[in-house]
Amino acid sequence: MANQISMVKKHDILTLYTHGFSQRQIARKLSVHRQTVSRYIHLSQEESKSTIVPPGSAADENSKSTISPAGSSGRKSTCEPFRSIIDEKLRAGLSAQRIWQDIHYEHGFSGSYDSVKRFVRRLEGSIPLPFRRMECSPGEEVQVDFGKGALIRMPNGKKRRPHIFRIVLSFSRKAYSQAVWHQDTDTFIRCMENAFRYFGGVPKTVVIDNLKAAVINADWYDPEVHPKLQAFANHYGTVILPAKPYTPRHKGKVESGVKYVQNNGLAGHEFDSLAEQNRHLENWEKNIADTRIHGTTRQQVGAYFEKHERLALSALPPCNFPSFQEAKRKVHRDGHIAVEHAFYSVPPEYLGRELWVRYDTRTVRIFNERFEQIALHAKADPGRRRTDMNHISSKKISGVERGAEYLLRKIECIGEHSERWSKAMLIERGIAGVRVLQGLISLANKHRAGEIERACETALRQGCFRLRPLRQLLRHGSKQQELPFMQDHPVIRDLAEYGQWMRSQMTISNNNNREDVLPQPPTQAGRTEKKPLFHARRIPL
Repeated sequence: MANQISMVKKHDILTLYTHGFSQRQIARKLSVHRQTVSRYIHLSQEESKSTIVPPGSAADENSKSTISPAGSSGRKSTCEPFRSIIDEKLRAGLSAQRIWQDIHYEHGFSGSYDSVKRFVRRLEGSIPLPFRRMECSPGEEVQVDFGKGALIRMPNGKKRRPHIFRIVLSFSRKAYSQAVWHQDTDTFIRCMENAFRYFGGVPKTVVIDNLKAAVINADWYDPEVHPKLQAFANHYGTVILPAKPYTPRHKGKVESGVKYVQNNGLAGHEFDSLAEQNRHLENWEKNIADTRIHGTTRQQVGAYFEKHERLALSALPPCNFPSFQEAKRKVHRDGHIAVEHAFYSVPPEYLGRELWVRYDTRTVRIFNERFEQIALHAKADPGRRRTDMNHISSKKISGVERGAEYLLRKIECIGEHSERWSKAMLIERGIAGVRVLQGLISLANKHRAGEIERACETALRQGCFRLRPLRQLLRHGSKQQELPFMQDHPVIRDLAEYGQWMRSQMTISNNNNREDVLPQPPTQAGRTEKKPLFHARRIPL
C-alpha cells in the first residue's frame, strides 16, 4: 500500500498546485516524492469531477443526505454516487476488495481501492481499534523465543552461527540468554532449567513459540504440548502456554528482547567457541542489560527485579528435572516392547498399539495414549526380558508355571484319595510329577470324581505312581480281583518229578560221554512243548 501523508501536506500540495507550481517544484519544497504529489493531485481532480451532479437529481439528493465522518474536512467521498450499490453488496457479504472490483469493471468507478475500503468501514462502523497492551503482575509470566547468535570460528576454519535462547520476565524485563547449537526438546528444557536457576525461582506461566521441540500440534484453542516438556512443567510447578500461531505480538516482550541481544550484545562479535559466547552473554546480561533503564518501565532492570519480582517467583524444586529419553514404541505379538534392544512387558489389552516410553539408566516407564503410567520395569541388559506376571493373561499361564501347590489345590476338589495319591506321587517322582498332576486334572474332564477316587485308591495301595496305569484303571474299571496263592494246581508239577527226571538224564549223559540235548520233560495230557527248556552240560562224576 502507498505511503500516507498528513492532511496538512495534502492541503499544501493542492494549494501550491492551484497557485501554478509544477509537480517537481512542489515535491522539492515539501520534501515528498514527485509521484506522491502527482497521485494526490490526480485524486483531487477525480473527486471534483465525480461530485458534479445535476441539481435535483437522485444523486444530488443522496449527496445532500450524506453525513461526513467526524473530523473530516467535509469533502464527499468518490464512492457516494455508488452508495446504494456498495450497500447492497455489503449485505450480500462481499469484501471491500470484491466491491471495488465490481464497481470498477461494471459501473466505471475510477476511484482507488483505499477509498472504497474507507467508505465500507464508515458504512459498517468498523473503525480499527488500537492494540491493547497487556501488563503482568510480578512472577506471573515469562516469555521464551529463539534467535540467531554471533558467528563462531570452528576448528576446521569455517564459521557457524548458533541459536540464541532468550527468556524474559514480563514484569521486570529481567532476562537470560544462552547460545546453543540445536533447538531440540532436551536442549530447550535444559535452557529453561538454567534460566529458572538463574532467576532463583519459577514464574506461574511460560509463553512459548510453536516450535516443533515444544509443541506437537499448534492450535490456539487446544495446543498439544510435547509430553516431555509437559513433564518438565509439572516438575517445576508451572504452566506452558503456546502463543497463537503466526502472531508474534502475543509475545512481544521477548521478540524485542531477542532483537536487543542481537543488536546490542552480539553485533560485531565473533567467538572461538560456544562456551566463549555464553561467557560473553553472561557478562553482558549482568553489566549492560541489567543496568539499563527500560523504555517501558522506566526502571533499572536488575534493581527492579530484585525489589519487586524475585520474591514473587515460586520456589525451585529440590532437584533438577530428571534426564530421560522418550519415544513411541509398538507392542509386539508377545506382549512386549523393545527399548534399546531389551524387552519389557505391558498389559495384554495393549497388544498391537503404540505406547509412550520414558527410560533412563535405571528404569523404564510405559504410558498409554492418555499418558497414564501402565507399567514400570527396572532397566534390563540388551537381549534380556522383563516380564511382569500380572501382564500375562490367565489363559496363557499353564499349570506347570503356576506350580505344584496350585495344582494340588485343584486336585483337592476331586477327593481325598486323589490328593493322597498326588502327594505320594510327588514324593516319589519329584519335579517331574508336576506334569502328572496336570494330567490327573485333565482326567476330571472325562470321568466322574468317584471313578477317579477309586482308581487313585487302588493305585496308591499297589504303589503305582504312573499316569498310564491310572488311565487303564479308569478305562476298565478300578475294581480288580486279587488272586489267592494256590499250593495245588493242574499246571504246577511236583518237585520230586523234576528231580527224578534230572537224575535219569545225567545217567544217559555219562554213558554216552558226550554233550547232547536233553529230552523234553514229561508234559501233562494234551500239552506239548515246542522248545527245549534248557541245555544240559556234561558233569564229571
